[in-house]
Amino acid sequence: MFEMMKRMDFHPKDLPIFKTYDLKDEKEATEAVEDMVNLGFSNRKEGFKVLMPKNDKLAKRIGYTVTTGVNYWLRKKNEIRDIKYWTFHHDADHYAIVLISNSVLEQLGF
Repeated sequence: MFEMMKRMDFHPKDLPIFKTYDLKDEKEATEAVEDMVNLGFSNRKEGFKVLMPKNDKLAKRIGYTVTTGVNYWLRKKNEIRDIKYWTFHHDADHYAIVLISNSVLEQLGF
């Protein structure tokens, strides 16, 4: 069983980022999702970073909006939905989510 578990040999902050979104609320999260999906995940060699305030309740709502929104809109556009994401403490004031296409992640050697 333990052989199947992969060890993460990198931190998501080390991934190349195409664009960073500093979000304050769910409305901005919805706009960021639309922008990310329009820019595309599989056609670039970078991911996207979303910064959220370190307010647990608000960060959870923004994070949920981003992750489910990306999945929903990619499905609506009949695009590949194989997106990896990580949530982590970015700095003293922000949590962050990094989103990247799984195929791009593999191409980059991660």
